[in-house]
Amino acid sequence: MIKGVFFDLDGTLVPMDLDVFTKGYLEELCKILCPYGIDDKTLVKSMLIGMRAMRANDGKKTNKEVFWEKFTEVTGLEPDRFIEHSEPFYTNEFNNTRQYTEDNALARLAVEIAHENGRKVVLATNPFFPVAAQITRANWVGVDGEQFDLITSYENEVYCKPNPQYYLSICERLGLLPEECLMVGNDENDDIKSATEAGLNCFLVTDCLIPYDGYEATCPSGSFEDLIEYLKNLV
Repeated sequence: MIKGVFFDLDGTLVPMDLDVFTKGYLEELCKILCPYGIDDKTLVKSMLIGMRAMRANDGKKTNKEVFWEKFTEVTGLEPDRFIEHSEPFYTNEFNNTRQYTEDNALARLAVEIAHENGRKVVLATNPFFPVAAQITRANWVGVDGEQFDLITSYENEVYCKPNPQYYLSICERLGLLPEECLMVGNDENDDIKSATEAGLNCFLVTDCLIPYDGYEATCPSGSFEDLIEYLKNLV
């Protein structure tokens, strides 16, 4: 019996080309943070290196701690003023990056169906961002933060995809076994391969598919419309 449903965000609930979105996001962030003593090339470099560091996090520190430590290492700058000015960005100017995404009229329905029969529902997007950014992006497709029992973010996570431990730690917090959970995502490596290795069931959404060379997903797959039908038949 499935007792928990985990949804990826970028490319799954929110249709997008991830490379296009990331470029637009970094441009918007530069507008906000560069006036406080950093040039755009250094900021972008520190962001990308920081994301790689979070992706490799071994669980000893939060992703937030790992990111800002790497930021200081790369830039030589203390992070306090950048943290202060980046936090409101994710509920305000970050909305400008919505132009790099597409609508998904079925996103809210998918989350509502997932909650049926008392199931727990998780916004299991890679925790590179503050929780405010995760909620903002969900809002773009009509989904409220309150609809999730857990939202993974850089403040509350110590792992990232594709580390299977990311999924296992979520299961542990929810008091669920991996085989009782379903991961829904569009990335064959981050969402499907790693969740499968952790013992979760999976559904691969193919509308904005990110393939992984040499890997062939064997789980159910299809469009977001197909996902809706799959969720309706969950037991």
